[in-house]
Amino acid sequence: MEEKIEEIKGEIALELSEVKTSSELFRLKAKYILGKAGIIPGLMKELGKASKEDRPKLGMVINSLKEWAADYFAKKEAEINEAERNYRYKKEEIDITMPAKRVPQGTYHPVSIVKAELIDIFAGMGFRVLETREIEDDFHNFTALNTPKEHPARDKQDTFYINDDFMLRTHTSPGQIRSLTTIKPPFKVLIPGRVYRADDDATHSPMFHQIEGMVIDKGVTMADLKGTLNTLVRKLYGENTVTRFRPHHFPFTEPSCEMDVQCHKCGGKGCPTCKGEGWIEILGAGMIHPKVLEGCGIDTDVYSGWAFGMGLERLAMRRFKISDLRLIFENDVRFLQQF
Repeated sequence: MEEKIEEIKGEIALELSEVKTSSELFRLKAKYILGKAGIIPGLMKELGKASKEDRPKLGMVINSLKEWAADYFAKKEAEINEAERNYRYKKEEIDITMPAKRVPQGTYHPVSIVKAELIDIFAGMGFRVLETREIEDDFHNFTALNTPKEHPARDKQDTFYINDDFMLRTHTSPGQIRSLTTIKPPFKVLIPGRVYRADDDATHSPMFHQIEGMVIDKGVTMADLKGTLNTLVRKLYGENTVTRFRPHHFPFTEPSCEMDVQCHKCGGKGCPTCKGEGWIEILGAGMIHPKVLEGCGIDTDVYSGWAFGMGLERLAMRRFKISDLRLIFENDVRFLQQF
């Protein structure tokens, strides 16, 4: 038995000297000392064959072998763990002298830039910002805004209907009705948001962004509206920006107008961007129709008001001299990085 034990020690020492990894060590450990199938635990079976007088001595020898093997394996395990840890540290080592990887920086979308500028300008005039819903009912989107049933704006070729009573809002003007019925005058509100119309060309998109402004107070006039809008445009485009107001018709304002700015592409001479007119319409506005105010419970003998609505994409095109509206929605990184 003693000769066999010395032989096992020699085999363990030899095989352990060639072990390089934790997995190899575990397999060798299983072979010699783990479980009943191990070589050393198997030696206990030999005790049954020995005489009663020799069993205590043999048991001591086998236990001594167990302790030696466990200690020998533990030392080897510590060496391997240290080697693997050092290898991992080396592999994960960071050279702080190397240049850092460049992380691409995002930029604000041109529409977001213009929206932020508008909010900042109107906040300075005392307006507060409200967000309203994109899915509207017929009452808030059309009826309360003095738009009769036969009006072409209600046509299904122009409006994205969900059913007969609900649609994707065609303008931010429903926010006027919700403000008039929930806020006590006087007040100034600014209502930005996405709107939807069935239209698509170089200057129109089926989904675009509008911003609606409304003032309700005593003695409000058309002159206040024009002065506010001219101040807005000059702050956006510069003091020398040329504007004009044209009479127009909207069901929910009376009198109504459209405001144009001189085409940034041709300087008023006429080009494809302005469709040869030299001007680009940027917003519609007017004095809020008395029927709209009265329908919302506002006493028109005391209060009057004006409102305007403008497309943010149109403003962005003028602000950044963008010739085709579709560029704004294509999300081409090469285009967006310019801003």
